[in-house]
Amino acid sequence: MRIIIAAVGRLKRGPETELAARYFKRAEQTGRNLGWRSFEIVEIRESRADDAARRMLEESIALANIIPDGALTVLFDERGENLGSAGFAQRLAEWRGADLPAVVFMIGGADGLAPSLREKAKLTLSFGAATWPHQIVRILLLEQLYRAATILTRHPYHRG
Repeated sequence: MRIIIAAVGRLKRGPETELAARYFKRAEQTGRNLGWRSFEIVEIRESRADDAARRMLEESIALANIIPDGALTVLFDERGENLGSAGFAQRLAEWRGADLPAVVFMIGGADGLAPSLREKAKLTLSFGAATWPHQIVRILLLEQLYRAATILTRHPYHRG
């Protein structure tokens, strides 16, 4: 199963990029033991449109265009399901067991994601009611993917 993180915006140089790279590497390495055959981040350029609705639409179209056939999609939104680490790991195990070709985690830009993209998502997740910058959501997701991999391989990283 491929794990794809599709995110609007780029991480700039600095501590956020270093932290994201660290969790990416850990998740990728640990995930190989689980059959995660590739681990990718696809960055979508932020729209330059003047109006928020147009920006949201353009970014959502760009995200939709990178979803492989047969992939399961997961969106991040503050109104989404607040899933604990063990529950998240369980979902990943179920998706792997279903022999899905890919799971695509989509992180929208500042204006959010178009309703049409939301309707296609299998799951909408939240990292709480607070609004987080897309860079932080990416780091949180990478850490949770690593944590899920450690839970599923019974590595002691997750002690909860």
